[in-house]
Amino acid sequence: MSIKLRLTAWYSGILAVMLLALSAAIYGFVYFNTYGDLKDRLKLQAQQVQPDMGLNNDGTLGPVLRGPAGQSLFAQVYIYDLEKLILSTNMTQINLEFKFPAKENIQKQQGFSQSYYGGNPFLIYQQAVDVATSSGNHAGVLQVAVYIGEQVTMLTRLKNILLVGSFATLIAAFTFGLFLARKSMSPIGMVIEAANGIQTGTDLSSRIEYDGPPDEIGRLIETVNSMLGRMEDFYKDLEDSYATQRRFVSDASHELRTPLTTIRGNIDLLQKIWEMEPGESRMSEAEIRQLSIESVKDIADESQRMSRLVADMLSLARSDTGRTFDKEPVALEPMMTEVARRASFLPRQAEWSVGAMGHLNGKYIVGNKDYLQQMLFIFIDNAFKYTPSGVVTLDAVFYQSQVGIRITDTGIGMDKDEVPHIFDRFYRADESRGITEGIGLGLSIAKWIIDEHGGSVEVVTRQGEGTTFVIWLPLLFAPPLE
Repeated sequence: MSIKLRLTAWYSGILAVMLLALSAAIYGFVYFNTYGDLKDRLKLQAQQVQPDMGLNNDGTLGPVLRGPAGQSLFAQVYIYDLEKLILSTNMTQINLEFKFPAKENIQKQQGFSQSYYGGNPFLIYQQAVDVATSSGNHAGVLQVAVYIGEQVTMLTRLKNILLVGSFATLIAAFTFGLFLARKSMSPIGMVIEAANGIQTGTDLSSRIEYDGPPDEIGRLIETVNSMLGRMEDFYKDLEDSYATQRRFVSDASHELRTPLTTIRGNIDLLQKIWEMEPGESRMSEAEIRQLSIESVKDIADESQRMSRLVADMLSLARSDTGRTFDKEPVALEPMMTEVARRASFLPRQAEWSVGAMGHLNGKYIVGNKDYLQQMLFIFIDNAFKYTPSGVVTLDAVFYQSQVGIRITDTGIGMDKDEVPHIFDRFYRADESRGITEGIGLGLSIAKWIIDEHGGSVEVVTRQGEGTTFVIWLPLLFAPPLE
């Protein structure tokens, strides 16, 4: 059984019990109030009849008795010893007689009873009495009654109204309760449909539309929508991660295949030359020696290239795992001076220009000196690679609470569409592939180092005119005591 049916059944059952109790209470209240007055009146009339009881000349029992509301009362006395039944005048007129109990049962059957005579209902009060006659006192029974047809009809109608009304109310409550339960539970059905849609497909963009009040179901739907949003973001991030991982593996395989092919080719060449018998080769000893030196040099160069690639990949793997590095206050002027000096020894064709560094004196940043220098060398080395002629400049500027380390070149520059991708792993502009040495991991590593230091990088470039990188790093306001 579904929840809406169970809820409707429970509520309908509770309502049925409450209606039954209410109907019984109303019927009992009306019943006791209706018959209570009549019973009191019958008792009172019985007490009034008993002292004046006697035989009239015509053998009847006193005058006709009438109650306060004008409703006729009926009275009869039966004298057991004389076997004499004495009726009130109104009973004689309508030829009405009540059954009377046996003499030995009169004490047990005193009180009220309800009986039908001639199809008419009467409420009868009977009690044992002593009847004074000319021959003495005789045991008898006094019965005083009132016609209760109106009361019986009224109570019967009330009972029918209560039963029919309760039944109709119960049916209406069940129908409307089922309707309301179905309507209130319909959002849960929407949740189930959304969950089934997600289970059978991969579309996490679906949301549950709900315009009802912010009740428990509203909060549930809001929670489910929020969960779906988080799942969608997580799924997209996971897809991006998988795509990045596949691209990383593909690019890494491609980059490693080239040096491995070169190394293997040179090794095969050396092995073939060295296994040749004396006089078998057409090359002289000097030529063989020169070829061997060139092959070994190629192997060494490609080995260094593979070492750099593996080191860069390890750095990126460290960034992917969320690992960080130790940080401490770093003085800007000594670090920048050292970077400028060491950068002058890098292989280059462009001129190397260093701006004034005096204004960096006494300025500190929080970071790791080794990683900061690695990051700066990546940008400087890239500037040298893409500037076949011209000038590469290093200087620094301040803006508010940040220092901007600026590296400017007058090289080949980039198209504006390439700028958003230059920090992607293994990304290299199409024009530079195969022309400029590199594997496309340097700027990815540099961006990771900048992010770990809470900084940012700004790129200004124009095709054929050069590129400017500005690395913004937060300054340390309270430098350490030296």
